[in-house]
Parts: sequence; C-alpha cells; structure tokens
Amino acid sequence: MNYKGCKELEGYIQARLLRNFIAELVKKFPAHAKFLLIAQVVDSSRSVTRNMAEGFGRYTFTDTRNFFIIARGSITETMENLTTAYDEEYITEDELKAGEEKCELVFKLTNGYISYLDKSKKQKNLPPNS
Repeated sequence: MNYKGCKELEGYIQARLLRNFIAELVKKFPAHAKFLLIAQVVDSSRSVTRNMAEGFGRYTFTDTRNFFIIARGSITETMENLTTAYDEEYITEDELKAGEEKCELVFKLTNGYISYLDKSKKQKNLPPNS
C-alpha cells in the first residue's frame, strides 16, 4: 500500500518518537502504578498519534483541525503525567526534562499544522479573482 497518510507529517513522526519514549520510560515504574499512572501516560501519548491519524483521514479542514486540537490536548496531558511521575519519584529530573522537550516539540509542530490548516481554509474561501 502506497498511502502514507499522516505518517509523512513531521508532527506525527515526532509524536511517534514521544510515544515510544513513554513506552520505554514506563517500564521502570513500580508495578502498583500499572493500572493508574502507567495506563494514563501510555494512553495519553498514544492518543496524540491516534487523533492525528484520524484527523488526517477526515479530509475536511474543520474535522482535521478539531482532531489535531484534541491531539494537542493529549500532548499537554502527557506532560502532566510526566510531572506526576517525577513528583512520585518514578522518573529522574533528566527523564522529565527529556520528556517535556519531546512534548514541547510535538506541541509546536501540532500548532504549526493547525495554523497551516487555518491558512489553507482561508485561501480556499477567497473569491475566484483574488
């Protein structure tokens, strides 16, 4: 299959790297956190790429934009889960900073794509002679 969808977007590529970072990081969390914090941070990181993929497949500016906004919320949720993991001493300060840097990059790229969608929509709404 040649269809790549959102897999070529830099935001999606970086979100996958974030998701993989989280998957490795939670392996060091204590077992008692499995059904609470581990599940939450893994799910929030997975939600980023899930929503990007779903939004990209909607083919309308409004729907795509809405799903990327949801993805952006999942990025900030992931950041909060990392902060909780740090506060509960499951991860080091360096691991927290690394995770936050990855989240911030995905956040910025997601905002950039949302801006691109907004500009593209405005351009489509221009009168034919403009």
